[in-house]
Amino acid sequence: MREINFDGLAGPSHNYAGLSFGNLAATSNAGAVSAPRAAALQGIAKMRRMLEVGLPQGLLLPHDRPAAAWLRELGFAGDDDAVLAAASAEDPILLGNVCSASSMWTANAATVSPAPDSGDGRCHLSVANLSTMLHRSIEHPQTARQLRLAFGAAAHFAVHDALPAALGDEGAANHMRLTTQHGARGIELFVYGERSAAGFPARQNRTASAAVARRHGLDPADVLLVQQSVAAIAAGAFHNDVVAVANETVLFAHEQAFEDPASVHAFIRARLPEAVIVEVPAARVSLEAAIKSYLFNSQLVTLPDATMALIVPSECQETPAVWAWLQDLIAGNGPIRRVEVLTLRESMRNGGGPACLRLRVVVDEAAHAAIDPRFLLDPAKCDLLAALVERHWPETIAPADLGNPALWQQCRTARAALLDTLGFAPGEV
Repeated sequence: MREINFDGLAGPSHNYAGLSFGNLAATSNAGAVSAPRAAALQGIAKMRRMLEVGLPQGLLLPHDRPAAAWLRELGFAGDDDAVLAAASAEDPILLGNVCSASSMWTANAATVSPAPDSGDGRCHLSVANLSTMLHRSIEHPQTARQLRLAFGAAAHFAVHDALPAALGDEGAANHMRLTTQHGARGIELFVYGERSAAGFPARQNRTASAAVARRHGLDPADVLLVQQSVAAIAAGAFHNDVVAVANETVLFAHEQAFEDPASVHAFIRARLPEAVIVEVPAARVSLEAAIKSYLFNSQLVTLPDATMALIVPSECQETPAVWAWLQDLIAGNGPIRRVEVLTLRESMRNGGGPACLRLRVVVDEAAHAAIDPRFLLDPAKCDLLAALVERHWPETIAPADLGNPALWQQCRTARAALLDTLGFAPGEV
């Protein structure tokens, strides 16, 4: 079995509206001028690099933005431009929500349990409701459509609708799996939160996490519900994947990632004796440095030669304490043998690192063959995407541009060109 990373492509409306309370990168850059074209090209370069190192790569598409249809549900009337203009005049913040390109962070699209873990031998995907933040709460219907297209083979996959909105669920960003190898039965950790001392919301509800585990038919003995550290949330770790990541036998986490790390470590060691816990001490890398650099929002991947690599954003190289610790890591004899540095500046400035941009799906050969090929990438398709982005994506978006009908039309035209290039019919996704 192999892991496929399905990355989100930054949409043409990528902007810095600062909508995500508790995400310090997003709120600190609110009102800045964004670069949608650069954002998409940086993401494509990341996907291309994953192919180059021998990993299969998939793509999830940007959502239809601005979301004029959603504004009609709020009582705005008329054609798309009319409802957008009315919303802009009445509430510019509302316009920012419907222009958000946040679906690019596909770690929040769903929670995924591979076939070896599930009760019925299929890969299960539960679409996240993302109900804590308005701009993200409108994503799940389009996400469900895409996932049902990509993973529509019922013999191999089960795609579940989002949970009720009162149970906040933010998907794989709060989920980790450990196993001896991707194709073996594993243990799954579901990380939930409590409101922090800083007043930041806990976006993952404990009951939601338990419900996803039940839906996926997981053995309760192989499931642990873990409370995220209140201190981590207060420092800006709005999701678990900002302070911890797992891959096969390795848990890579900050010392202050969990409220009760000893119980987490004990569970892992009891259920998976082969596990290696790489814990970064706060004395070497503070929570603030970890969150600023997104050290733990890196991708931890198994390469074709069975060694592990950490795919980090360039901000890690620019944060002295983090870079020094990484040099010590790869100089040692641990399981992580390589660090790859990628530039994802546009995504990072809006609060999303390498791990935010991808949804991990583990499949065997038959399930891989059953995935809709339009969602799978190769180098030639990366070339097509890059050329399309160069032609159609806006170069920059300033805050005032969100109310410009010319931008709305450019975003529609760009997405239509993308769908046509990849072979999707209008309205299919």
